[in-house]
Amino acid sequence: MDYIKELKPQQAEAATTTEGCIRVVAGAGSGKTRTLTARYLYLVDQLGISTANILCVTFTNKAAAEMKKRIRRRLPDQDLGRITTFHGFCVGLLKEDCHVVQYPSTFIVLDEEDKESILRAVFADLGITAREMTVKEAVDHIGWRKGGRGYVKTLIGSPEKLRQLSEEAGTLKDKVMYRYFYEQRKCYGLDFDDLIYFTLYILQQDAPTREKWQRRLEYVMVDEFQDIDKDQYALADILAGYHKNLFVVGDPDQTIYTWRGADVKFIMEFDSRHEQVKTICLNTNYRSVPQILAASNALIDKNRERLKKQLTAIRPDGRKPLYFHGKTGQLEADWITANMRALHEGGMAYSAMAVLYRAHYVSRTVEESLIRNRIPYVLYSGVEFYKRKEIKDVLCYLRMIYSGDDISFLRTVNEPRRGIGRTRISALKEYAQINGCSLYESLMANLETELFRRSRAREYVRMIEKYRAIFDGMDLTDLLTGILSESGYEDMLRSSGEEERLDNLAELKQAVYDFSRKAGEEVSLGNYLDHAALFTNMDQTEKTQAVKLMTVHAAKGLEFPVVFLCGLSEGIFPGKRANTREKLEEERRLCYVAFTRARDRLFLSDAAGSHYDGSFRYPSRFLFNAEKENVEYVLPLDPELEERTLEQVSRTEESGLPHRAEHALIGKRVAHPVFGEGSVIGIPRDQEGVIVQFDSMATPRTFGPGAKLTGL
Repeated sequence: MDYIKELKPQQAEAATTTEGCIRVVAGAGSGKTRTLTARYLYLVDQLGISTANILCVTFTNKAAAEMKKRIRRRLPDQDLGRITTFHGFCVGLLKEDCHVVQYPSTFIVLDEEDKESILRAVFADLGITAREMTVKEAVDHIGWRKGGRGYVKTLIGSPEKLRQLSEEAGTLKDKVMYRYFYEQRKCYGLDFDDLIYFTLYILQQDAPTREKWQRRLEYVMVDEFQDIDKDQYALADILAGYHKNLFVVGDPDQTIYTWRGADVKFIMEFDSRHEQVKTICLNTNYRSVPQILAASNALIDKNRERLKKQLTAIRPDGRKPLYFHGKTGQLEADWITANMRALHEGGMAYSAMAVLYRAHYVSRTVEESLIRNRIPYVLYSGVEFYKRKEIKDVLCYLRMIYSGDDISFLRTVNEPRRGIGRTRISALKEYAQINGCSLYESLMANLETELFRRSRAREYVRMIEKYRAIFDGMDLTDLLTGILSESGYEDMLRSSGEEERLDNLAELKQAVYDFSRKAGEEVSLGNYLDHAALFTNMDQTEKTQAVKLMTVHAAKGLEFPVVFLCGLSEGIFPGKRANTREKLEEERRLCYVAFTRARDRLFLSDAAGSHYDGSFRYPSRFLFNAEKENVEYVLPLDPELEERTLEQVSRTEESGLPHRAEHALIGKRVAHPVFGEGSVIGIPRDQEGVIVQFDSMATPRTFGPGAKLTGL
């Protein structure tokens, strides 16, 4: 039992307490995975429980694989198939028991691309345009309708009935949804939502199947419990319903997936929803130096919705987090790379360093500085900025204006769609080969032919020729803006609801603006394309000794000797959409996750200036939440900037905390010049203002902060 003896007392208690409902509140870096692994080994190795009777659910396939790897060192011959994700477990259950809903065990699992492909075919078949509905809207509507789980009974019906429901649907969204169900049912396809919902449906509706699985699973263990949604919560409860041995481990301070259905209350209220719960707290942090932990503790303590705890460090003293306020985004990025070079020259590998940020578009200036300084890097959970599809597409539009090469032509001529598909492209290639011309010249020569009259090729040529005639005298930013607008590319992303890709285009505009401002007399379209080519063509094959770039969400569960957290500006981190207390607290938890990824050094930075929409960039409130005594400033902030920042933060904190206003305003009598008198009955969840029920009206009205209400 050396794996138990190696644990600290709290960890050992969690690993050896096997019976009943147990909640382990495991702070960042407190040895959660080690404890979970030891508990599994203890059940099998010491108590003799079969691995077939233990379900250990982790949140990601990567986490499941890591746990299996550790356990196989001691149990090399055991079947560890029930160390899995929720979706993985559901696939196994359905393979065994989907006959309950008349599905074959050979059902197929549809990934996101399969789902969107089916919907695109449905759109084409029903003649639905992007103006009527986008694929994203259809996906969201289907996901929302599936959330009630009542759809399962409909989906397991006959395909003919589903087609009939589509034809008789009263709304376009439902017409698409039932047609999607029809296509699913034809091929016995289940998407990721279905895996959970079908499993719950079978367990709830079929008592023999439920009892079989409940008796089989003598111990149920759930990792990252703070990240599960209501359906995963229900599934864990059902499976543990017979033996009542449910072990959950997580950290409320790291609940960062509420947009995916997670709710911090699931772990916080676990003891009130289950009988005789034992709670064990792992508060000792083995990862970070005390100075990083002090800033992290101060930061997260500003949240109200949490189980109060203070992580204690056992490592010797290190350096305080170091903060730099750059005058520009480039200076911020150059400060980051300068520190990387200094650390590397001091003997630290680049692979020990990570750059974290709130959103992918923030990485652009850092990537450029890394490349200028010849520092190798790899970007996780995303594509390098200049290699992202939308960025390459738009650069190719610029290249079409400048050079009209075949690569750029093929990338842009049908993006957005202009009816120039494979048949027409083949004809252009054949003409170009016979006549020794470019594909664009081939298109111009064939515009009046029968083959191209019904396409939108003329619009494309008209736009290219217009800007070819005037680009030499244009400001580069204006040129880019004009192309994005007249090509229809920006509208295409907007109609598809591609917010992140639109953010990336906004960052490209900023990159073009920055280049124009710095290049002086050298500003030209050709110069900019050369500049961009240096980044897109840079050799990035050597990644073994590379700095890691990723979002904070992608970094969850990881740790690094050195972390650079950049883009710490209001409007970026926290984001502009964090306009309620709940959203602000989640952003703060996300920042806490970022801080606690660092073992030895934590570098914090932001840049002055303006956001692309013209709003002023203030340093992030999270910097001040960490408390001044816990952070070392490279240079003191300008007192006026600090004062303005704190005023701005105070204002938005108040407007983002509707519950503070509730006690003072709920029930208050107010008067409106048109609607008359009424009572305040609520506070809007996502905005400032009040909800009023007027005496003369049947339904309430919602008002913003500038409403003409007397009595407030």
